[in-house]
Amino acid sequence: MGKSYGEMVEQIEKLQAEANALKRKEMDGIIKRIREAISTYGLTAADLGLKGAGKRGRPAGKTTLAGRKSATKKTGAARGAKFRDPSGNTWGGRGPRPQWLRDALASGRKLEDFAV
Repeated sequence: MGKSYGEMVEQIEKLQAEANALKRKEMDGIIKRIREAISTYGLTAADLGLKGAGKRGRPAGKTTLAGRKSATKKTGAARGAKFRDPSGNTWGGRGPRPQWLRDALASGRKLEDFAV
């Protein structure tokens, strides 16, 4: 005789737990490689074509994933802006510098010029 319904449900739950653990492990590696690329190349949310990118010149907030920061907590916003330009672009001083700030610094301006 074959498996009972209860045995099959148990097997499905066990396989689902294994699949979730494997997915999390793979995602950790992928996230690490993405963060390294963002850091290496100074990529912004706008560079990646993410929704809402470029509104204030800072990267969009983290997406909600198990064990990750909430999407409501934005980089710099929770701690307050430390740097601002006349156009209203802000940066909290953490993570890669946004493109507007890198452009201004490349044109000869100083970081102190943007301190809040």
